[in-house]
Amino acid sequence: MPIANCVGLLGRAKLAKVMIKKPIKKAKSKIAVVIATRGRPDIVAATVKRLLGQSLVPDHIYVIGSQASDIAMLKPIKGKLTTLVGRVGSAHQRNDGLALTGKRYDIIVFFDDDFIPSHYWIERMAEVFDTKGDVIGLSGIILDDGTKTAGISVSDADAIVERQDREVAATHKVSNSFAHGGNVGCNMAYRNSAIGSIRFDENLPRYAWLEDSDFRAQVERKGNFARASDLWGVHLGHKHGRSSGVTLGYAQIANSVYLARKGTVPKSYIARMLIRNFAANALKSLKPEPYVDRRGRLKGNLTALRDLLRGKLSPKRILEM
Repeated sequence: MPIANCVGLLGRAKLAKVMIKKPIKKAKSKIAVVIATRGRPDIVAATVKRLLGQSLVPDHIYVIGSQASDIAMLKPIKGKLTTLVGRVGSAHQRNDGLALTGKRYDIIVFFDDDFIPSHYWIERMAEVFDTKGDVIGLSGIILDDGTKTAGISVSDADAIVERQDREVAATHKVSNSFAHGGNVGCNMAYRNSAIGSIRFDENLPRYAWLEDSDFRAQVERKGNFARASDLWGVHLGHKHGRSSGVTLGYAQIANSVYLARKGTVPKSYIARMLIRNFAANALKSLKPEPYVDRRGRLKGNLTALRDLLRGKLSPKRILEM
């Protein structure tokens, strides 16, 4: 089914008519959401619609595209939704979003453009920050991850999230022993005071593989980064707007080595991820999944390893590919 059908042909006119629900509770903190998007205008429109229907609506949503078509299905809402054509690359776009938020907000939330959150995600996130002063960053539970499959439709994701919202009561459990790594980049929130002058590393271009781990590691030096069991959602994992297999494969090696040398992400975690990705690309390239360019990724891996041996390895090399 075409993605446009999955979101019910959500367009500019329909989004403009979205009714912002009255929050169940008023947060003690001002909250901004930053979304970087590329090549998925219908998906990001569906994500924004869900955010505007949260039990606690964020004070402002900033959507940063890489070109005008990325945000074509969004109509800005004064005082609530801002759209911007920023630079290319998730690290660059997220930094452009941070420039817009400034110091006006207490909490900054980063969502992937294809993350469908619980109806209570913002409300429950705010409650954790309000009650746990030692927590400076949060991520949640991924109910289903389409990055591991051909992708999940918006309608299916809505059904999964709504069923969880209806059937599972809040536990208020927060784990401070969240192991480094994991899929945190698609849904994470930070105290703005902890972010300070920290920014996403713009030496990691385009898809910016592992930029979320690097950013989190720097902020985490100021307090606890935790996982809250009540913050759940579905990561659609659609392949539209993704980098090519070759550039992604190169980034899997180059970004890992770069961050290991930088010292922000533990080398043990990077080594496990690097070996796992290379092995998966090598083995599955023999009979690749129809939705993953395994041979392209393997080619990118091998090119990066060759550059490593020649002393020419750099994340920015993907800009030349």
